[in-house]
Amino acid sequence: MNRLANPFAPRRALPEKSRQIKAWVRELCKLDDAVVVSITELACRDDGCPDIETVIGIMRPGEKIETIRIHRAIAEVMREDVAGAVSNRNRAVPD
Repeated sequence: MNRLANPFAPRRALPEKSRQIKAWVRELCKLDDAVVVSITELACRDDGCPDIETVIGIMRPGEKIETIRIHRAIAEVMREDVAGAVSNRNRAVPD
């Protein structure tokens, strides 16, 4: 049987790494259990953006979803990446 790799097929989730990233986000953002944290790995084909990025969604009840992006695949994300992204999200962007 010839099995060809489909580059467009959904990637198998990395459940343990995703759980670890969620735990880091909860710790660093001081989130309670009512807040939902989602972890998604996306491919980007636009010029200037990374090929793969990890997108963290923070869903607080009654609020807009907060999105944090890390320019690495889920498997490569380290606690320092999450800490840096969390601290950068609070910085004001000049007009």
